[in-house]
Amino acid sequence: MSPFDGDGVWLRCALHAHTTNSDGDLPPRHLVRHYESAGYDVLAITDHWVRTAEPSTKRILVIPSAELNAIAPTREHDAHVVALGLAVDPVLPENEFAPLEQVVAWVAENGGVPYLAHTYWSGLRTEQWWNCPGLVGVEVWNTACELEVGRGDASIHWDEALEHGRTVYALATDDSHRPGFDSGFAWTWVRAHEKTQEAVLEALRTGMFYGSTGPEIRSVAVSDGDVLVHCSPAASVTLYSGRCHGARANAGRLGYAGHSEILERDDRGLITSVRLSRPFKAPYGRVEVADDKGTKAWTNPLWTA
Repeated sequence: MSPFDGDGVWLRCALHAHTTNSDGDLPPRHLVRHYESAGYDVLAITDHWVRTAEPSTKRILVIPSAELNAIAPTREHDAHVVALGLAVDPVLPENEFAPLEQVVAWVAENGGVPYLAHTYWSGLRTEQWWNCPGLVGVEVWNTACELEVGRGDASIHWDEALEHGRTVYALATDDSHRPGFDSGFAWTWVRAHEKTQEAVLEALRTGMFYGSTGPEIRSVAVSDGDVLVHCSPAASVTLYSGRCHGARANAGRLGYAGHSEILERDDRGLITSVRLSRPFKAPYGRVEVADDKGTKAWTNPLWTA
């Protein structure tokens, strides 16, 4: 299944944000207004160990969620799980946190969709979580972690898990604590059957979305021999498919083509349509689009071995 095929509505989603119920600057109702005025369709409020259930408005759907700690695998390794659509209130443990597998299982048992947050910022190794059953995905991009210490891009961890044979999806999030300073930089475009919590959560469970900090991915078509991508004007379009496999098209003065063919450009020479060669027996494939401002967009895995 692909979000670029079939029917449904595209919803711009902020899936990691905090309020004064934990360590954010704004109370819940003001955070809802903030993301509503910024043009978002969906907001998941993910306060630490608090399930914030703020009402939705006519414009924006608010999904009660939370952010929970877990150990992976020991207390020295603190992992954070974003529990999207959690149906019950979490209880902060009196002593140490539960192992990652238990936290992920608890989230799923209570209506939530578990994603692992900011693996690079948390200092996690991929092998600490890639075999965790029930974990739906990770954050490929976390704005707050990037602004804070330059550790917002976890794409290398995602690639390692995919190459290991673990199919995981990836969100792009703000993790906003200081709206206005760390908000509106990243979002997840969800392709849902309708604008309801149930439809959005189902799309997040099945990878029917892509993440972005700017570019739009308008269509992706996969065949046995290549991947055809249409996008907003891009400086580069890359097919990641393993440490020794892949393809890339580059715009610019030289326009180096690595196993690719640029099909269309805009009036500035930026790429709007490209064919990327699909490597033979590549274990997985995902596309990354980068524009001339340095912002990116990421598809979920287009195939896995």
